Amino acid sequence: MRRLSIRAKLTAAFAAASLLVLALAGLFVYLRVQSDLTDSIDGSLENRADELAARVSSGAPGSLNLGSQGLVESEDSFAQILTPRGTVLVTRPAAGPPIASTTLEPGAGPALDRAETSVAGRRQILLADRELPGIEGTARILAGAATGGGRTVVIVVGASTVDREEALSALRGTFLIATPVAILLASGFGYLLAGRAIAPVAAMRRRAEEITLERSGERLPLPRADDEIHQLGETLNAMLDRIEVSLDRERVFVADASHELRTPLAILRTELELADRPGRSTEELLLAVRSAGEEVDRLSRLAEDLLVIARSDRGELPISREAVQLDVLLGRVSERFAARAAEGGRELVVSAPAGTTAELDAMRVEQALGNLVDNALRHGEGEIRLVAAGDDAGRCVIEVSDQGAGFPADFAPQAFERFTRADSGRTGEGAGLGLAIVKAVAEAHGGAAEIMGSRVRITF
Repeated sequence: MRRLSIRAKLTAAFAAASLLVLALAGLFVYLRVQSDLTDSIDGSLENRADELAARVSSGAPGSLNLGSQGLVESEDSFAQILTPRGTVLVTRPAAGPPIASTTLEPGAGPALDRAETSVAGRRQILLADRELPGIEGTARILAGAATGGGRTVVIVVGASTVDREEALSALRGTFLIATPVAILLASGFGYLLAGRAIAPVAAMRRRAEEITLERSGERLPLPRADDEIHQLGETLNAMLDRIEVSLDRERVFVADASHELRTPLAILRTELELADRPGRSTEELLLAVRSAGEEVDRLSRLAEDLLVIARSDRGELPISREAVQLDVLLGRVSERFAARAAEGGRELVVSAPAGTTAELDAMRVEQALGNLVDNALRHGEGEIRLVAAGDDAGRCVIEVSDQGAGFPADFAPQAFERFTRADSGRTGEGAGLGLAIVKAVAEAHGGAAEIMGSRVRITF
């Protein structure tokens, strides 16, 4: 089954909305016209009833000539004067008695029954949809009491509603003819409007089919109107920006990793080729094997560092928290680098409150602190301090500092990026991943890392 396009759906929705609006508008107009026509009939009945009541009250019965039966006054209206008991009164000539009773001819009885006449004698009543002989269709009747000539009578006036029904029928016919035409016109207009509305979407779709990863800087076209589609395009372009930045970082990452792997692999290959040459002494072979082992260790560290960075990028760096005594943790890091510091005439100082514990992954934190101490031994000067404490927010803060000049001001903002070094060359030791791992470990603990001159602070 073929799915409807957005344009077809919008057209159908527009047609449905138009139908609903037309139906509500037509119902309103119909009810309003019906009410106006009914009010017109009722107003006419009230005027005629008032006129007859005035004649009765004036005591001039000779002017009340309603016809021999007193029922049909014209084709679509009538009037009667009844006694309180429901008898029809007729008018005599002016010389005769003012008001006299008579026997109605067959089929021409009172317009009201006895109960209705009794009610009308006390208050004015309005009756609708009453069928009467001689009246086409149904009639609306207005009845009320009037006093004249020393007695009380009931005045009944009525009018046929056939004209009203014909007008309403014509109005319904007009609606039945006009509504389909209006729906067709509205659907056509909605189709054109929907086409213009989704044209930017179609343009973005066509451009999206042409965008590839090989060409950078390609973005979706944005419509001129600052509407939801424009905002969608901006969001998608921002997503493309992030994807492109991520791809660029991955390309740089792969290039830098390849560069870092090339040097130890080249050295390892050279040492193995030299060791394979004939006539090498035992001492030379031992030196070659020792150098090859150092390069293998360097490759292993680089592979482990790359694995940590890759896992942190995916948010999968494993963290196993446990209660760790901070003074013991820093002491282990200090012992690990003590011999190396002594060789360079440097001193490692640990400062941490005894017995203070924190929920940390000891192995990951030692890895991060080891990278900081290693950097301090390589590039710093003087005493190296490892300080741990807690802050007012209940966080664990560890700082590693030395007495050197610290990180260059232009390098600090990008120091935690992978494969970055304070010197732009690639000849020094290390792969430029140490601070990136420090940041990854801190963020895996829900914390952060920051550089302040010659100090690096990690908040867990």
